[in-house]
Amino acid sequence: MKTFSATTRRQFIVTAGTTAAAVAVNAQTPAAAPAPSGPFKVPLLPYPAEALEPHIDATTMGIHHGKHHKAYVDNLNKAVAPHEGLQKKTLEQLIADIAFLPEDMRKPVQNNGGGHWNHTLFWNLMGVPGAAGIGGAPPDGPLAVAINGAFGSFAKFQEKFADAAMKRFGSGWAWLIAKADGKLAIVSTPNQDNPLMQGIVPNGDRGTPVLALDVWEHAYYLKYQNKRADYVTAWWNVVNWTAANALFEAAGKPAGKAPGK
Repeated sequence: MKTFSATTRRQFIVTAGTTAAAVAVNAQTPAAAPAPSGPFKVPLLPYPAEALEPHIDATTMGIHHGKHHKAYVDNLNKAVAPHEGLQKKTLEQLIADIAFLPEDMRKPVQNNGGGHWNHTLFWNLMGVPGAAGIGGAPPDGPLAVAINGAFGSFAKFQEKFADAAMKRFGSGWAWLIAKADGKLAIVSTPNQDNPLMQGIVPNGDRGTPVLALDVWEHAYYLKYQNKRADYVTAWWNVVNWTAANALFEAAGKPAGKAPGK
């Protein structure tokens, strides 16, 4: 018969006791509550999480999309749950008309609806580096003509856009927008605000987003730490100019289905 030393017996007792305690705790811990169901869904990434390497790392993409974006969608669905009429609105209608929503809905939609819309656009304005129309050379087509006309050159546009991203204090976004007259402008918004938000964003900063850059720390901190400038520089390598061109050409036309719904 196999025997155990006193030390071995003590180790066995400690291990068995720890395991039993863990099982008991797990048995008493309720399962996580399911995500609120509702009309809004987290969109799939248009590329694998690792596809933007080395400029944006897979770990950041996984957390940013799977955790942060999901939280905005879950909270937005929770907010609209008591309001059947709001559940029937598109995401773009909700965020564009925040000032006209019931008072208790304005801040939840501003933060979570904005977060959902902004991120849905952000994912689609990036692509696999080196692919046609992604990063690298300046864009062509109508957007290139408009950028040169508004800023003098593509290099000057990049400089001004990066400056807006760097000067955004704390969390927020940098945007290239097409204003109502079709002219381009660079603006920046705090938190999850965006240039569609009537009554939230100053009228001079409102327009149709053509390009968007997330400068919240969760978008870059794992790879770039506090070096936001390095992140901004790297981001140019994954800009989807084909998508930006399409947004610019569509600006001013009747709105279709909003992203994210």
